[in-house]
Amino acid sequence: MATYKDLENLLQSFVDGGLPGCSIQIAQKGKTLYEGYFGYADVENKVPVTKDSIFRLASMSKIPLYTTAMILYERGKFLLTEPISRYLPEWKESKKFVHDPNGGLKIVPTEHPITVSDALSMKCGLPYCNSKAPTRDEAQRSMQECMQPLWEKGHYTVQEHIAAMSKAVLDFEPGTHWMYGFSSEITAALIEKWADKPIDDVFEELLFKPLGMDNTRSHFFGDIPQRMVKMYARKPDNSLELMNVPFDEKHLPGPEHETGWARLFSNVSDYGKLMQMLSNGGEYNGVKIMGRKTIDMMRANGLTPEQQKDFDCLYNNGYGYGYGVRTLIDKQKGNHNGSLGAFGWTGGFGTWAEADPEDGVSIVYMHNQSPNMEEYYHLRMRTVAYGCIE
Repeated sequence: MATYKDLENLLQSFVDGGLPGCSIQIAQKGKTLYEGYFGYADVENKVPVTKDSIFRLASMSKIPLYTTAMILYERGKFLLTEPISRYLPEWKESKKFVHDPNGGLKIVPTEHPITVSDALSMKCGLPYCNSKAPTRDEAQRSMQECMQPLWEKGHYTVQEHIAAMSKAVLDFEPGTHWMYGFSSEITAALIEKWADKPIDDVFEELLFKPLGMDNTRSHFFGDIPQRMVKMYARKPDNSLELMNVPFDEKHLPGPEHETGWARLFSNVSDYGKLMQMLSNGGEYNGVKIMGRKTIDMMRANGLTPEQQKDFDCLYNNGYGYGYGVRTLIDKQKGNHNGSLGAFGWTGGFGTWAEADPEDGVSIVYMHNQSPNMEEYYHLRMRTVAYGCIE
């Protein structure tokens, strides 16, 4: 079997090959098996990555988001079959694009409303729309038109974001395809309605405080800005260039910096508490957060064969998709040496996490780099990390 020395050698080779820095934690049944830090948080000033280094999670914020939604689900706050318009009235009616056989494009009403299940499983029919950059995608152009007033305003709440987007034309009939995108913003708005408080307050009440996740939040506090790793762009010659990250403005406190749902930041030891809870039946350090059966529901594959085609790619091979998480359904197809049912997600800046309920194992890995080169780094790291588990 692989050893933690093999893992150390691999991660050091990442840094020697040009990655600025990275960190990893492997835990099992509440006990940390290995935690390691490599490279630099600040390359120019030779500041090393340590246990205190903070990383931008980007889309790995989705695991806390959907975990929170499922906690509220098991408390009876909603049904998955309900239309989202029950809580977000602006979404009572939707329209979709339809391509005819002759290449024409029509806009027609949807046959069914978007349901809560559609939102939680990325089947609502809206991609992401994060910029004004020209695009040939009809759905994104429609979303850009909806966003223009908010962009001109310069700041907006989650609810303002959702209300504006309710007029966007969907790419397909809700529930028929899988499409990564705006479903998470809808989910954040729904959580605010179900809990009757801002999303950040819900996170703190249901997850961060009970789990002792003191370094995970949306907005900067204390010395977090100084502890956050620098963001680097990887150039074709493998050299690194310090990046200005407009995304970081979302972390600044104050309504003037709000642009919808601000993504989270964290470190491996903090995030590992969440993943240990999910890998151990909803409990961590004697605190029960949610039910085991609800976690099983969250990680159950909900893709039809047609939707699986939307999801499959080299990086996701072997996985299906549940509520906000990918879940391992085919070890051979995925070249995956973990356990069936292991589940988690990734962040666009290079973070990765997975929980394995069969063995009570969790793995959390973090780096911040653009492009993140996830196929190269994550699949190798995953293989060696699981190879260390007895």
